[in-house]
Amino acid sequence: MGVVCKLQDSPVTDVDLINILSNAKTVAIVGISTKKDNPSHNVAKYLQEHGLRLFAVNPNCDEVLGGKCYPDLKSIPEHVDVVDIFRKPDAIGAIVEEAIEIRAGTVWMQLGLEDEEAAQKARCAGLNVVMNRCMKMEHSRHFGN
Repeated sequence: MGVVCKLQDSPVTDVDLINILSNAKTVAIVGISTKKDNPSHNVAKYLQEHGLRLFAVNPNCDEVLGGKCYPDLKSIPEHVDVVDIFRKPDAIGAIVEEAIEIRAGTVWMQLGLEDEEAAQKARCAGLNVVMNRCMKMEHSRHFGN
């Protein structure tokens, strides 16, 4: 018999966000850009400046913000607490599958990104899920800038 998983019946609360953000030490930024005016670059820089260890994930670049850029989540040699997604909606499902495979703690879909089917898979695998929120904005709101 397959695993039955209860659907999340309430949105992510501020308590959930504070818990995720205060416990996160490592963040993989999937779809990071080397362009300084790109939202993914700005979010990554902010998180790095606030003490989080970043893993840049983009197969098209070698280095971002002074660190190595990895082609995918599976290439990261350490545990990832949060997978922060900056990709088109049609890429979310595969990224979530990979996040489950590496046993990340949280899948975070940035502003404008939601995929309930992928989110449910992540929840059933024991991951936290945040959708349609900016990690930088939430961190700043809860912990100051």
